[in-house]
Amino acid sequence: MNWMGNLQQLGRSLMLPTIALPIAAVLLCLGDLPWDVIHASSFGDMLSLAGNTIFDYIPIIFAVGVALGLTESAGIAGLSAMLGYFMFTRLIEHGLGTQFQLGVSGGILIGLLAAIIYHRCKEIKLPEYIQFFGGPRMVPLVMGLATLIVSYIMIGIGPYLETLMGKISSGLLGLGGFGAFIYGIAHRLLVPSGLHHILNNFFWFQVGAYETPSGQYAYGDLPRFFAGDPTAGMYMAGLYPIMMFALPAIAFAIIGEAREDLKPKIKATFLTAALASFLTGVTEPIEFAFLFVAPYLFVIHAILSGVAMWIAYELNIHHGFSYSAGAIDYIINLHLSTNGLLLIPIGLVYGLLYYFLFRWAIQKFRIPTPGREEGSSLEEWAGDIPYRSPLILQALGGKDNIKKIEACITRLRLTLVNDRLMDITALRHLGAAGVIRLGGGNVQVVFGTFSELIREEIMKVLRKDIHVVLFTSPMQGRMIPIEEVPDRIFASRLVGNGVAFIPEKGELVSPVAGTIMHIYPTMHALGILTEEGLEVLLHIGIDTSSLPGKCFNAVVKEGDRVEAGQLLVKFNYNKVKKFASSLATPMIITNPDIVKSWSFAPFKPVKKGQGSVMSVVLKPTKSEGGTNG
Repeated sequence: MNWMGNLQQLGRSLMLPTIALPIAAVLLCLGDLPWDVIHASSFGDMLSLAGNTIFDYIPIIFAVGVALGLTESAGIAGLSAMLGYFMFTRLIEHGLGTQFQLGVSGGILIGLLAAIIYHRCKEIKLPEYIQFFGGPRMVPLVMGLATLIVSYIMIGIGPYLETLMGKISSGLLGLGGFGAFIYGIAHRLLVPSGLHHILNNFFWFQVGAYETPSGQYAYGDLPRFFAGDPTAGMYMAGLYPIMMFALPAIAFAIIGEAREDLKPKIKATFLTAALASFLTGVTEPIEFAFLFVAPYLFVIHAILSGVAMWIAYELNIHHGFSYSAGAIDYIINLHLSTNGLLLIPIGLVYGLLYYFLFRWAIQKFRIPTPGREEGSSLEEWAGDIPYRSPLILQALGGKDNIKKIEACITRLRLTLVNDRLMDITALRHLGAAGVIRLGGGNVQVVFGTFSELIREEIMKVLRKDIHVVLFTSPMQGRMIPIEEVPDRIFASRLVGNGVAFIPEKGELVSPVAGTIMHIYPTMHALGILTEEGLEVLLHIGIDTSSLPGKCFNAVVKEGDRVEAGQLLVKFNYNKVKKFASSLATPMIITNPDIVKSWSFAPFKPVKKGQGSVMSVVLKPTKSEGGTNG
C-alpha cells in the first residue's frame, strides 16, 4: 500500500477548503468597522453574518473540498460529499437526540468516503437498459447507502468518540506553552514532506471547543479564534515572527553572502521570496534554499520556531489567521487578537537573530546557498513557463514516467513510475529549489508559487499527441544563446537554429539519439540524423577547421548509431582555446523548417550529458493531418 503517496494527496486535499477562509476573515474585519457612525450598522451586521456563515458551514466545505481534492475535481464526487454530509448530520442528530457532531473531522470523513466510492464506482458498467445509473452516476446512490451505514455506526460509538476527543483536546491544551513548542517544531519539520497540512488540520480545526453566544460550538484553534474565544490562537500566534521576520531575514542573509557577480540576480529572486513570506506566509522558496545543503540549520530553524510559539504563549499573545501568518492576515485579524502588537518586537528580535546566525553559518561552514557558486541560484522566469515546462517534463523522466501530477501552493506533487529516471540536476537547472523523494515513486519538486502554472502547462503536454525531441548538453561548460556566438553565419541562424556552449573540458558527447551522417575530415564538426528526421550539427569552436596539428579525435564513424550522452569527439582543449577565435560550440538544427516550436533552458552552467537543455516540437506530417494545437 502506497501510504506515503496517499498521505501527501490527503494533505494537498486539505488545503483546498482553506481557500474559502480568507474571504471570511476579510468580511469579519470589515464588519467590525464603526458602521454606526454613518448610520449603516445593519450593513456591518450583514458583513459579520456573511463571514461567520463561512465558519458555520466549514465542515461541509471540507467534505466537498476533500472529495474534489482526492478525485481531480470530479463534480459528481463533490456533489455526493455534500449530500452525504447533510444525511450524516441529520441521521446522527436523530439517532442520538443531541447536537453531537464531528465538526471538520466529520466533513473530512465524508469527503474521504465520497472519494473512495468515486474511484470504486466510476467505471462500473450495468446492463444497457439501466446503464444510465452506471459509472459516475452510481456514486451518489452508493454514497447514500454508505452514509447510512457510517451514520448508524457513528450513533453507536459517537458518545465514546466524543469523550475520547475531548480528553485528547484537553490533554494537548493542558500542555500549555510546551505543547505549543512541540507543535511548532513538528510543524516546521513536516514542511519538506508536505504532511504539515495534516498536522495543522488537527490543531487548527479540532483541538479545543468554544460555545458561541448563539449556542453553537466552534472546534479547533482557528474557528475558535474567529468565533471570539479569548483562549484561541495559541497554535497560530507564534508563527507570525517566523514568517514575517525570521525567514525574510534568511533571504537577506543569502543575498549578503552571494558572490558580487551573481548578487543582482540573487537579490531580485530572494527579495521577491522575502516579500512573499512577509506578506502571505509562503516560506518554502526560502526554506528549500538551505534545507538540502544544510539540514542541521533546518533543525535549528525548527527548534527556534517552537521557541517562538512558547514565547507567544507565555506572553499571553493570541492571534490567528485565515490563510497563513503573513502581514496581510496579521493586519486583517489584529482586531480579534490579544496582545497582538507584541508580535512585532518579538519578530524584530527574531529577524536580527536569524540574519546574523545564517550569515555566520554560511561563512563558517561554507554552505553553498544560492549565489555562492555558479548554477545554484533560483530563477525568476514566470513568463517562460510555457516554454520550459516540456523540459521539466523531460527531467521528470518523460510522459511515460508520470502516473499522477498535482500541485499545491509551492510544489509539484508527483507519483512516478520510476523516480530514478528523474534528472535532479536538470530540475535544479530549470528552477527547482529542491526535490524530495518520499518513497513508492512519490516525489515533490519545489518550484515556488509558479508550481500550479507549471502543472497546467505539463498537463497540456501530456494531453497532446505531439512529437517532441529532447536534447541533453553535449559538453560541460556554459550554455549561451546562438546569437552570442562570435560568428555571423551561426549568430544570424543562416545555418540553422539552436544554442551554443562554451566548453570547460575537451570532450563532446551526443546530445540526442541518432545516426552519424557526416564527420568533417578535421573532425572538428559532425552531423547527426535523429529518428524524427532532425539534422543536428555540432561544431567545436569557431574557425577551428585549420588549426595546427591534430586537435580533434572522433571516436565514432559515419553510419554509427549513437545514444544521448555517448562520447563522440575528444579534443585538445588548451590548444583549441589558444588558437581558435572562440571556444563557442554551436549545437544547431540545420533543417528548422520541420520544427514547430523551440524550448530552451536557462543560459547558465551545465554538466556533460545534463538533460533538458533544449527541446523542439515537430510540425505534424501530411499523413497525420491537422495541427497539433
